Amino acid sequence: MNRRDVIPTLAAVFGAAVLPQPLAAQSQPVFLHVGTASPGQVSTSLMQFFEQRMRDLGYVEGKNYKFDFIDMRGQSERYDEVMRELVRRKADIIVAFGPEAALKAAVAATRTIPIVLIAIDFDPIARGYITSLARPTGNVTGVIFEQIELAVKRLQLMTDAFPDKKAGMVFWDQLSADQWHAIEANAARFGLHLAGVELTGDPYDYERALAQVPEDHRGFLIETTSPFFARDRQKVAQFTRQHRMASMSVFRESVDFGGLMSYGPNRAVMARRAADYVNRIARGAKPSDLPIERPTIYEMVINLKTAKALGLEFSQAILLRADEVIE
Repeated sequence: MNRRDVIPTLAAVFGAAVLPQPLAAQSQPVFLHVGTASPGQVSTSLMQFFEQRMRDLGYVEGKNYKFDFIDMRGQSERYDEVMRELVRRKADIIVAFGPEAALKAAVAATRTIPIVLIAIDFDPIARGYITSLARPTGNVTGVIFEQIELAVKRLQLMTDAFPDKKAGMVFWDQLSADQWHAIEANAARFGLHLAGVELTGDPYDYERALAQVPEDHRGFLIETTSPFFARDRQKVAQFTRQHRMASMSVFRESVDFGGLMSYGPNRAVMARRAADYVNRIARGAKPSDLPIERPTIYEMVINLKTAKALGLEFSQAILLRADEVIE
């Protein structure tokens, strides 16, 4: 059951922070070199949505466009090195997507090459990379996911859905530490007792993490987001079903894999929007003239198949709040 039969237009999704349309005098560059890096596979990342939008805008790989992707799987500590390498390769625009480490390394590598950020796991304003949403300074602009605020919202939604569950757990890592701290600071006002477990090493060992959680805190799991949790979303969904625990995820893909609930912005829309930024800059716009965008519409997805398998029931009020219910 999908309560949105029509996908909202970008203007509707992003409200007042819509980019101006390209000026008639602006033309597509003869050749555009875009560089980026990620510790995750490009085929399962935001970049596939970004790439599709670039094709829609008329950029053809090898003809008028080069997408210079550096795969950092298992080497997330190499951000500084690879961003300097993209500068050396003379990228026209650098896309810094995901954790703070990507943006931090990009800014350290260049103050002149435009940087389009897709800030998923951190707040670039609080960290001092951006001074204003309306008029960012320097060479950085793009989209932010506001995950720290959303982490608390997910806590509230879990409480609303299952008011009888008063103890649960949160998995987090160093890239999502701010989200965990926000959840921890707000748990008491929802009457919750939470056990937080930091995941380390690669790959993450979720069974080992569970062993650190008291038995009475295993009723539900609140997920945070980082490139590693995003990579493991199918594994985490299977883990929660196996241990018969309710779960609140960040993105709907986790629910597609069998997770119980998710709440967050539409990843595809925001990645495509980042491609619009790249296109505008390629046509002559300055990053400082392009406002930072935040999502204004969020999606809550519920998997009733998983709920039935776990012996859980949602109230009609919660189901009506969902944007999509998988039956």
